[in-house]
Amino acid sequence: MKTARNVACLIPFYNEGERLFDVLNVVTQVCSITQIICIDDGSDENCCPEIEARWPHIEVIRLTENHGKAGAIKAGLSAVREELVLLMDADLQDISPAELEQAIQAIRNHDEVDMVILRRVHADWFVKFNRGDILLSGERIIRKRDLDAIFQQTVEGFQLEVAINEYMQQHRKVVRWFPWSATNTYKMDKRGPVEGFLKDAQMYADIVTYVGPVAYARQMVTFARKPLRS
Repeated sequence: MKTARNVACLIPFYNEGERLFDVLNVVTQVCSITQIICIDDGSDENCCPEIEARWPHIEVIRLTENHGKAGAIKAGLSAVREELVLLMDADLQDISPAELEQAIQAIRNHDEVDMVILRRVHADWFVKFNRGDILLSGERIIRKRDLDAIFQQTVEGFQLEVAINEYMQQHRKVVRWFPWSATNTYKMDKRGPVEGFLKDAQMYADIVTYVGPVAYARQMVTFARKPLRS
């Protein structure tokens, strides 16, 4: 059944500079997105005035301290007015506005689907090996009420994606994936080899801390196995 459910886009960022502006150049072209909220997660650089000048309709929230991705999303969620929330990373490359429109229309066409994950089809082989192209994708469209429920528990650092996965699986929600040609910028490219490696290590430590190796293995085997058809 097709419904005209509106979509808010949440984009947390930390020192992303031009990468963020490239993302906003695309997201602002997507007519189906009716609200855009950027959350500055305590960046050292202040690009909020430029966002407000270039895109006056974008809502900007600036946190004075770095809270991590989960904390930034939680802060932005309080300002969401729409039924559906599109989570977007701020460091994406090669984003297609047409693909975003198609993904939004696909979930609108299927009221029975509770979340769609934008699968990073061009991810490297080692990401696909453990299904990180789906399980760890930062781009997903989810009902606001489910995201509110997820944040009723403690979610920190890089735990957000696996926390969402675990909640959706435990509550028997219908989750599908949609092909997504955008790619992310690796932490090593942004922060250098040493700091980038440490951030990646922290990410996987956060994942294991939150769900544990057994639950993550279950997600790898059973979670979001089917595509969403338009």
